Amino acid sequence: YHPLVKMKVVALLATVATAAAFVPQQAGPQTTALNAEAGRREFFGKAAGAAAAAFLPVAAANAVVDYENVAYLGGSSKVDINNANVRVYLKMPGMYPAAAGKIVSNGPYNSVSDIFNIPGLSSKEKEVMKKYESRFVALKPSADYVIDRINNGLYR
Repeated sequence: YHPLVKMKVVALLATVATAAAFVPQQAGPQTTALNAEAGRREFFGKAAGAAAAAFLPVAAANAVVDYENVAYLGGSSKVDINNANVRVYLKMPGMYPAAAGKIVSNGPYNSVSDIFNIPGLSSKEKEVMKKYESRFVALKPSADYVIDRINNGLYR
């Protein structure tokens, strides 16, 4: 089973167990050696049922993809220069941090060729950008991703 499914099942079981702790107990007869055995049997029966339920197949959730160009944010060979985070350029030797930082700081771009007009680019930075130019695309900026281009809050 998928680890996420297992995690969801465990979280559900933990929630049920926590809620059960707040249910008022029934006032019953005093415990004796005879009915203690029945209580143990009942407990282990419930525990076995819960364990079996943990391994039942759970229907997969249908994920909704909000952004149709999510592959261009670092999950494919093409990189969207208007929306991709600066860390995507780590996969391109020579781009990170200088050239990549200038690309993400000076957008948005109408076309890929616009990156060569960034003020203050050195000849070496232009050279490395030219090397990877075929891997760049300039898609419409998306507010959900533009905000995280420079710093997405993920640190090692």
